Amino acid sequence: MSLKQEKTENKNELKLTFTVEAERFEEAIMDVFKKSAKYFNIPGFRKGKAPFKIVERYYGDNIFYEDAFNELAPTVYDEEVKKNKIEVASRPQIDIVQMEKGKELIFTATVATKPEVKLGKYKEIPLKKIEYKVTDEDVNHEINHMAEHNSRIVTVEDRAVKDGDIVTIDFEGFVDGVAFEGGKAEKHELTIGSKTFIPGFEEQLVGMKIDEEKDITVKFPEDYFSKDLAGKDAVFHIKLHTIKEKQLPKIDDEFAKDVSEFDTLEELKKSIKEKKEKENEERAKHETEDAAIEAVCENTKIDIPEGMIELEIDNMEQNIDQRLQYQGLNLDQYLKMMGKTEQDLRKEYKEQAEKNVKSRLVLEQIIKDEKIEADEKYVKEKIEEMAKQYNKKVEELEKNEDLKSYLEESSKTDLAIKLIVDNAKIAKK
Repeated sequence: MSLKQEKTENKNELKLTFTVEAERFEEAIMDVFKKSAKYFNIPGFRKGKAPFKIVERYYGDNIFYEDAFNELAPTVYDEEVKKNKIEVASRPQIDIVQMEKGKELIFTATVATKPEVKLGKYKEIPLKKIEYKVTDEDVNHEINHMAEHNSRIVTVEDRAVKDGDIVTIDFEGFVDGVAFEGGKAEKHELTIGSKTFIPGFEEQLVGMKIDEEKDITVKFPEDYFSKDLAGKDAVFHIKLHTIKEKQLPKIDDEFAKDVSEFDTLEELKKSIKEKKEKENEERAKHETEDAAIEAVCENTKIDIPEGMIELEIDNMEQNIDQRLQYQGLNLDQYLKMMGKTEQDLRKEYKEQAEKNVKSRLVLEQIIKDEKIEADEKYVKEKIEEMAKQYNKKVEELEKNEDLKSYLEESSKTDLAIKLIVDNAKIAKK
């Protein structure tokens, strides 16, 4: 096995030429044959029992080449890149030079490499002080939210509809006296004031009584999704069936006992305030760190290879796809719903991807220049947390070199950010 490295005419780009022994390529061919032999049905042999030579003669001697290459090339690529300590920063562009039985396998991989980082000033950078106060209004908002969560829905029969009620209605819509598709429903539940219907629709239900019928007139918005209805006047015939209202609990000491471990409302409010103060501290901390990194990036010159940005966009796409899967969707479905193409999404992500890459390169350079070492205590604590969270043994996770490496790099990054913030000139508001 040999590797040849050549610089291309593009800055921060290498062309790697891999030469793999003929024997190793033939071993890969045989491995592929063994995995796929059961699928071959050749006259004179039971299915999956034909010898290699017969299968090769029947289908052609190159039948296994592509699969063998796909099995072997990634392994060879990873081995040599790691062995030669090449800092690859993009997806490899693969080209096959030679692929024949009995001959060396030769292929090339063109890759972007990490660019030179010319750090600017990263100590004593000016930053504004960021802080968020917790007000009584914030605490009361949380209390009201808890009350909403513990409310009950009751049926109302002795009054007309008012804002905030939950009503059940039949409706049918007409434009120019003609019913339109999708404009009819029976026993439809609607919260008055939710603004889920056409502007003006919900407001005209206020004052209606149970079993009452009436016509209301509305105008579809100019930007309505259906072009046939956009901007047009419509008449809806409404029949009201039921009225329900949300009843909130009285906010007092009994309420505090019901919704928390506290005996008094004052204790509950104090607890909420303390929790929000911690959240605000974390928010201010993260925003200060983001501002510090951004300031350092502005002072730094890096010629980032396009392939590096494309790889970051790939990672961003993967992350959104994983999040969508938790909602029972995938990226293709999401794009159709949003009326976008993957290319549209990649264009939208490009600016953020470039910022992500630049931030990462800047922090890596600071770690290198400042000779920052991983905090072993941080790594140990994180492993213990993960062992508890996933019901694993600490010793088992400690043997996972990839996990340890990831946590060590995270620790170094956190220390680099801390160094920037600790040395910044933070001005008071």
